[in-house]
Amino acid sequence: MTGVVTGCWYELHELGGGVVRITEPHVDKLLRANLWWLRGADRDIVVDAGLGVASLSAEIPELFERDPLVILTHAHLDHVGGAGEFREQAAHTAAADALARGVPASLYTTELYNRIGIVPAEESLPDLLIDSLPGPGYNPRTYSVAPLTVTRRLHDGDVIDLGGRTLTVIHLPGHTPGCIALHEERTGALYTGDVVYDGHLIDDLPESVRSAYRHSMEHLADLDVSVVHPGHGRSFDRSRLLELTQSYLQQEPRP
Repeated sequence: MTGVVTGCWYELHELGGGVVRITEPHVDKLLRANLWWLRGADRDIVVDAGLGVASLSAEIPELFERDPLVILTHAHLDHVGGAGEFREQAAHTAAADALARGVPASLYTTELYNRIGIVPAEESLPDLLIDSLPGPGYNPRTYSVAPLTVTRRLHDGDVIDLGGRTLTVIHLPGHTPGCIALHEERTGALYTGDVVYDGHLIDDLPESVRSAYRHSMEHLADLDVSVVHPGHGRSFDRSRLLELTQSYLQQEPRP
C-alpha cells in the first residue's frame, strides 16, 4: 500500500555558492531527477522542474520569491513536469517544439514505456514509479504533463545573465534533439541534464541519435569544467567526467 508523505515532497541540499540541489526522494530512481536552484545578484534560475507530482510553489514558496526563470535541459517528464508553475520558461528550440506538442507521461511503468515507444528495461521496476502519495486523495492515474509554450527559445551560445554570474547554453543533442547544458565559466560548473550523469546513459530512445551523442561527448571532454551538476544523481569532478565521456566514446559505434 502506498503511503502519504507527511512532510515536504522535496528535499533541499545547500551546496554553497548560491547553488541548491532539489530532489524528489519518493520518486523511483528511473524518474528521480535533480532540480538546480541558482541564485544571482539580480535574479535566480531553476534548472529543470521535476515531475510536477507536487506543487513547487506550495511546497517551496521561497523558490519563487525572486521570480526565477526555469531552464529546461530537455523535454522529458521528469525534468519538465513543474515548468508550468513558473512565469517564464526557457528551452532549446528543438525541446520547445516537443514541449508544445506535449510530453508522454505516466507514473506507471508499463504505460510510460508504451507511451514513449520503447521496450521495457531488463531491470525490475515497480508498477508505480512513486513510493508515496504527495497528499491525501491524490490519484496517480490523473498525472499528466500539459503541453507548454515556452517564453524563451534558447540556442547554442546564448548567455543567461543573473547578475554576478552568467551561464552559457551549450547544445548537446543525442539523448534528445533539444538537450542542452549550462556552463558557468567563472566557477567551471556545468549543469548537464541527461547528457551525462554518473550512470548508464540512455541513447536508445526513438528520438535519440547516437552519432550526435558521440559528438556531444567529444565536446564535453574539451570543456574547462571543475564540477558537473547532472540531471540525475550526485555531482562529480572533471576527472570523472572524462572517464564517463571516454567510456562512451570507446564503445563500438552503433546505428
